[in-house]
Amino acid sequence: MSMTDPIADFLTRVRNGITAQHDVVPIPSSKLKREMARILQEQGYITGYDIEAPNADHRGELLRIRLKYAEDRSSAISGLKRASRPGQRYYVHNGGIPKIQGGMGTAIVSTSRGVMTGHEARAAGVGGEVVAFVW
Repeated sequence: MSMTDPIADFLTRVRNGITAQHDVVPIPSSKLKREMARILQEQGYITGYDIEAPNADHRGELLRIRLKYAEDRSSAISGLKRASRPGQRYYVHNGGIPKIQGGMGTAIVSTSRGVMTGHEARAAGVGGEVVAFVW
């Protein structure tokens, strides 16, 4: 199966993991996905992630995302949305970075200085491709 949009796949797997109340979601790893996982962890949406080396079960590296739940098993992530898509890229300058849920959510932006949150990009004065929204 060829993957046309690995980021949408990443978001869907996390979303499905939350729906099924899984504790860990395995996702094929890439540099961008690892950076997204890092941001999700820094922003408190997930408890953490591990990178598993290739083995007999899977050819490439595997990213294991540890989902975060409250006491009542409600997820720390209430929504995930793909912003820039392969068919319709979404680029912004530093002044045009959208605020998510009135600043309560996080925009993940891929900039020339690496992947960062919309807040960090605004502070650094850089724009880039808005990859996804999390809230």
